[in-house]
Amino acid sequence: MDKKKMRRYASLIARKGINVQKGQEVIIGSALNEIDFIRILQEECYKAGAGKVTVEWTDQRLLKNDIKYQDRETLARVSPWQRTRMKERVETLPATIRIASEDPMGMKGIDQAKYSHAMARRARAIKKYADAMDNKNQWCIAAVPGPEWAERVFPGIPKREAVKKLWDAILYTSRADGEDPVEDWNRHNAFLLERCERLNAMGLKSLHYKSANGTDFTVGLIEKGLFLGGSDVTLSGIEYDPNIPTEEVFTAPDRMTANGKLVATKPLSYRGELIEDFSITFREGKAVEVHAEKNEELLRQMIATDKGAAYLGECALVPFDSPISRSGILFYNTLFDENASCHFALGRAYTNCIEDFEKYSSEELAEKGFNDSVIHVDFMVGSADLTIDGIDRDGNTVPIFREGNWAF
Repeated sequence: MDKKKMRRYASLIARKGINVQKGQEVIIGSALNEIDFIRILQEECYKAGAGKVTVEWTDQRLLKNDIKYQDRETLARVSPWQRTRMKERVETLPATIRIASEDPMGMKGIDQAKYSHAMARRARAIKKYADAMDNKNQWCIAAVPGPEWAERVFPGIPKREAVKKLWDAILYTSRADGEDPVEDWNRHNAFLLERCERLNAMGLKSLHYKSANGTDFTVGLIEKGLFLGGSDVTLSGIEYDPNIPTEEVFTAPDRMTANGKLVATKPLSYRGELIEDFSITFREGKAVEVHAEKNEELLRQMIATDKGAAYLGECALVPFDSPISRSGILFYNTLFDENASCHFALGRAYTNCIEDFEKYSSEELAEKGFNDSVIHVDFMVGSADLTIDGIDRDGNTVPIFREGNWAF
């Protein structure tokens, strides 16, 4: 990959993704892929003003060995030094970058029940630290092409060529292939903000989804809830872009109001397995019936992770003609695939999807309809014929999507 393009991409992540502040600590989490890019990203963070940049490496093979050989208690344990580290991060609020590059099927064959148990236990143990940082520090998820991932997306061609093609696809869909990616993102954020403002002015009470594939679904929206999209802002006023790429405008649905059937339009890559050709039926908010042609049991395990895992935490609107959808590429990576299609998320809601969110306790947010869980898993339902109607608080029907795209 052209080093100039890599550096522009790294600069975009540092200056627009996390918008690192002078003297701020940055933590980069990455697998052992594209180390050259991580070195460039580290340097760009320093050039943008970071006081300290720490890289935390991960490896799927090492994790698979942990899952295989550790007992359930050991695998689920959060050590005292890990709690101390989380406590320090609550106090220092570092900006965090997660670089996705792993093989989507790299965790295939693990004991899913054992791993799910451990992850849920660990998530509950560190939840108070995660909640204490929520909406206070900048974070960004972006991607680089690991070789196994590239071969998965572009099978049957030499590895080097597959990596090059995936690099090109990532930069294109991330709006990072031009001469000035930061300015391109400024324009993109302005468009998403305009969508949000128009939706928020409609006073919507619910959304109804209909598609020829069997989707027929209604979900209520939280009173005074907000549609958000593009850049976000910390409580201290720092603007940043948490997802590169992003095409979505999203909100938190009322957790008790989902009714009907959602049919997935893309496979879901989840912990090294593909859940394919699946549907979920909801009644009074809860997922009460699931079907999948492949890995139905894994889908059942997912929604049984905790009480909130069977309820919705996010409703996201993405036009069918988004750049990722137009590329025709199935990335097997939710960061990209969710931005090719309207989607929902099972599990935790984003608590900033309401006016004056910082004034409410977690209990008050729950009373208003926000869902909470240790998981947040997106699944895609958008299609070329998807119709979405909004019902406003006066009972009027407002067209939101027609033929898979914005109706306004």
